[in-house]
Amino acid sequence: MKPTIIIIVVSTALIGGLAWLGSGSAAPADPASSTPGTSVLSIADPAYDFGTISMKDGTVTREFVVKNTGDGSVTVERISTSCMCTSAALRIGDERFGPFGMQGHGFIPRINAGLASRQEATLLVTFDPAAHGPAGVGPIQRTVTVENDGGSPVTVSFKANVTP
Repeated sequence: MKPTIIIIVVSTALIGGLAWLGSGSAAPADPASSTPGTSVLSIADPAYDFGTISMKDGTVTREFVVKNTGDGSVTVERISTSCMCTSAALRIGDERFGPFGMQGHGFIPRINAGLASRQEATLLVTFDPAAHGPAGVGPIQRTVTVENDGGSPVTVSFKANVTP
């Protein structure tokens, strides 16, 4: 009988402790740095279809133009991809940042690169169709997210039909 009571007390304490740890609230977002649902960064053609591509032909790359449409400067803070088979780099003038990969799979450093009002940058997105091996054939869709201090993150996406 005693071991049952000890198990109940320990379980209750453990569950209560986990609930207490999880109850912490995140710091509120700074309203001056972000307006939900909007961004001063824009991408004219944010979606691309590579069509049918073969694993044996190697990687494919697409360039997307990112523009600061705001009246002030904006800082590109971080870039991440939706899959390890995809990488992305940012080019502003002669300066290149990256390549960057999937969040949660390795360290993704902050970029903190500024774009002046009306300035454009190039987002270079590279996809490796062979990254998933034979199981990776068929239709795929991936995204790249560009986080910034000018509002909501912006994303680009691409799709392809991968063949051996």
